[in-house]
Amino acid sequence: MHSHMPTVKFAVPKGSIEEVTFKLLEQAYQSVSGRGRTYRVRLSDPEIEAKILRPQEIPTYVQEGFYDVGITGRDWIKEAKADVEVLLDLEIGRVKQVIAVPSSFPYGSLDEMVSDFAKKNKTLRFSSEYLTTTSAYIKSTKAYKKAYGDADPMIVTPWLRVGDNKKVEIFLSFGATEAKPPEDVDAIFDITETGTTLVQNNLKIIDTVATSTAVLVANKKALKDEKKREKIADMVVLLRGVVDGRKKLHIFVNVKKENLDKLLKSLPALKRPTISPLSEEGWFGVNTVIDKEEFIRIVPKMRKLAQGLVVLEPRQILPLEEVNLDGYS
Repeated sequence: MHSHMPTVKFAVPKGSIEEVTFKLLEQAYQSVSGRGRTYRVRLSDPEIEAKILRPQEIPTYVQEGFYDVGITGRDWIKEAKADVEVLLDLEIGRVKQVIAVPSSFPYGSLDEMVSDFAKKNKTLRFSSEYLTTTSAYIKSTKAYKKAYGDADPMIVTPWLRVGDNKKVEIFLSFGATEAKPPEDVDAIFDITETGTTLVQNNLKIIDTVATSTAVLVANKKALKDEKKREKIADMVVLLRGVVDGRKKLHIFVNVKKENLDKLLKSLPALKRPTISPLSEEGWFGVNTVIDKEEFIRIVPKMRKLAQGLVVLEPRQILPLEEVNLDGYS
């Protein structure tokens, strides 16, 4: 065991983004162990102590300084109104927050629904894991303002009720939110990747509220501590290297001398390639990193002008120019 204290405490999310997060960490830190049997995770860097928590609790725990850094969804940061520093969008765990209702309902938007329920003096019931976000979104509709002014929808949990408008109620869901309508509630505020689960449950999306991805966040005080800031800057470099690397391909191709200029001229995508003579006279190797999007477009040209294309997915692309978190000190 390492005797020295870890420099940085790191909260890693369990649940729906656990798998993609671990792939990212494995690409960044080469070895990650301990998942499965325990909630403690070991990265190949002994100065980072990692623990698995629910993504919902990570924003608050990082804000309070129980952890110096964490990975969680933007959706949960907003829900917790957490005061944390977002350092990097990891571009994983992309979900949409939506309002969905039974497919048979006549409404095309939340505004229409709120208006109709208010007119009929019917109580409108929602289910969600996102209580503050749902409440704020409902309150922002024109129909709600018109019918109920500034009154807060009533939020109902097993522990407490807050809000004074009993005509619009938001019930805390403990998961499987999509199964609640139509018996228990009229509408849900939920996250979806593709919308498939909603359709299977006879629901239709009437509003798309926001898109969320997983991000790396830090405690604001931790960023003022020089030792921690250095270590966190290293984490940003490694993780950003993976995020950037996933968008790129490393390609090697062999080209006859007479085709070399033509290839380089016709393919601006090959930025600053390395060109080296091969052992066989009159041939060159061209080697460079390109955007994944560009790859499909350049294959036809390559086929006419070159031979032996090798394509590799880079594990990381590290921009080693100074990553500076000094702005936070």
